[in-house]
Amino acid sequence: MDKPLPKIGVGIIVRNGDKILLQKRIGSHGENTWSLPGGHLEWNETLEDCACREVREETGVEVGEIEFYAITNDIMKEENRHYITIFLEAKYLKGEPQIMENHRMKEIGWFKANDLPNPLFLPLKNLVEGKSYPVKQWGGKI
Repeated sequence: MDKPLPKIGVGIIVRNGDKILLQKRIGSHGENTWSLPGGHLEWNETLEDCACREVREETGVEVGEIEFYAITNDIMKEENRHYITIFLEAKYLKGEPQIMENHRMKEIGWFKANDLPNPLFLPLKNLVEGKSYPVKQWGGKI
């Protein structure tokens, strides 16, 4: 029997000045934790398209200027889940944040990056605690 494979999650750090957009999860793994907008990368979808789609679907907000931020390896033993989470950073463009998926989120808001609510969803917690893989510059040699 084949072992299950990790899933690919995408978390989007939506920046609006010195604040980032967070939402409180319900009805899924990580229930009652605060997370960034995000979700699963879909087949044939670019990371940037995924970021725009997920933020719009979950919050009604439009974003732009999307850049890679970091990757975390998120093993959720109690929930028997394993994700590789790709974090992207995006600039808030327009729209009033609102809960678009009532079955998945129960609160939403802007928070200062140095004063986040608790508890945090494991991928975001890992990122905040520095348990991530940062970008290295190619430099033309291996």
